[in-house]
Amino acid sequence: MANSKRVLFQKRRMRVRNKLRKVNAGRVRLSVHRSNKNISVQLIDDVAGRTLAAASTLEPTLGLVGKNNVEAATKVGALIAERAKAAGVEEAYFDRGGFLFHGKVKALADAAREGGLKI
Repeated sequence: MANSKRVLFQKRRMRVRNKLRKVNAGRVRLSVHRSNKNISVQLIDDVAGRTLAAASTLEPTLGLVGKNNVEAATKVGALIAERAKAAGVEEAYFDRGGFLFHGKVKALADAAREGGLKI
C-alpha cells in the first residue's frame, strides 16, 4: 500500500528532528514551518520547553500577510536573527522539518546567518 504525501512528510520530519536531537543536545532549535500562503519560524528551547522568539509573514508590521515567496522568507529570516540577538541567542541548529532545504527554506536560513545567527 502506497504512503500518502502527508505520511511521508511526517516520516521525513521526525527523521530530521531525531537526527538533530542526537547531535545538538542542549542547543536552541530554529524550527521552520511553511504553508501555501505563509512562512513562520520559531526559536525553541527544548530543555525548558519554551519558545524564545518567533517571526512570521502573518505579522502586520512586516506587511507580508499572505506572501510566501523567497523575498518574504528573506525578511522573516532577518527578523528572527534580530529577535534572537535580543533574546540572547547566538547559535541554534536549523530544523527544516519535513521541508527540503531549497528555495524559501534556504533563503530564510541564509538571511538568518547574514543577520548574525550561527546555524
